[in-house]
Amino acid sequence: MSRKTMLAVGLTAAMALGVTAAQAQTSTAPNTMSPPAMNNSSATAPAAAQKASKADQRFLKEAIEGDLSEVKIGQLAQQNGESQDVKQFGQTLQQDHGQHLQQAQQMAQQMGVTPPTQPTAKQTKVYDRLSKEHGAKFDKAFAQAMVKDHKQDIAAYEKQAKSKGPLASFAQQTVPTLQKHLQSAEALTNRGAATGSGGMSK
Repeated sequence: MSRKTMLAVGLTAAMALGVTAAQAQTSTAPNTMSPPAMNNSSATAPAAAQKASKADQRFLKEAIEGDLSEVKIGQLAQQNGESQDVKQFGQTLQQDHGQHLQQAQQMAQQMGVTPPTQPTAKQTKVYDRLSKEHGAKFDKAFAQAMVKDHKQDIAAYEKQAKSKGPLASFAQQTVPTLQKHLQSAEALTNRGAATGSGGMSK
C-alpha cells in the first residue's frame, strides 16, 4: 500500500470516528448536561437556601431582628448615655450590627426568606424601657441589658455554627464580634459605667 493510499485510509477513518463521536455526543447531550447544570445551581446561595431547614430560616430571621434591635439601641446609647464609654459602645453597636444586618438581609434575599423589618415585641419593650432613662441611670440599665442580650446571642450563634446548614459559617464568623461586645458591656457593668478610657474599641 502506497503512502498516499495509507493517508487516505487514515483520513477516512478519522472522519468516521469524528462523525460517530459527534452523533454519540448529540444523542447523550440532554442526559449529560442536566446533572452538571443542577449541581452548579445547587452551589449558589439561592439553591442552597432551598435545602435550608426551617430552623436555619428561623435563625436568620432572629439574627435580622437582633441586628435591627442593636442598631436602634446603639443609637439610643449615643443620645441618652452619660459616659463617653457608653456613647462609644453605642456607636460600635450601631456600626457592627448595621454591617451585619446588611449581610443577613442579603443572605435572606438569596435564600428566599422574607427579612423582618422590625425587632421583636420583646426587643421593642427593652428599647422602650431604656428610652425612658437618661444619664447614669441609662448607662447602668443599658450595660446590664447588653450583657444579657449578648450572652443569649453568643449561645444562639455558637449553636448555629456547629450545624451542617448553609448558615454555619456565617454564624461562626459572627461569634468573635459578639464576644467583643459582651466584654465591652461587662466592662461597663464592672465599672458602673464610669467615664474612662479603653474597653470599647473593637
